[in-house]
Amino acid sequence: MLSIHDNEIVSYEVDFRKSRIIFQTLDGNDDSVTTTIEFTDVLAHMFETQLQGSIIFDISSFEVSRFLKSNKELLEKQKNYGWPTHYEKTEDLLEHLQSEKYNYYVISASYGLNGWVIAKEYKVYN
Repeated sequence: MLSIHDNEIVSYEVDFRKSRIIFQTLDGNDDSVTTTIEFTDVLAHMFETQLQGSIIFDISSFEVSRFLKSNKELLEKQKNYGWPTHYEKTEDLLEHLQSEKYNYYVISASYGLNGWVIAKEYKVYN
């Protein structure tokens, strides 16, 4: 996979109908090189500190159980609104995410935009 460390985020698009998020980035060492980061089969996402010139440190993949542990308060707050999907108990949500093969992707920043995406896959390409 192409390196995204130190890439600058130029733009991102959230396509709810196609359940995908696409980031356009510039290589940190050669800003004439563009790199695309695409998350597919996206269920939910949250980004913070979106700033011009945001720089990616890394994107890490974790088990969805970590998502539930890291976002307990948010899940409780949004549960009655059908977010990220309808479920009765947290265990039901975990079972759904695991059976549908979702992953928890955490976007870490050196500067600016950071957050997470619940999706089935992501890829990086030029």
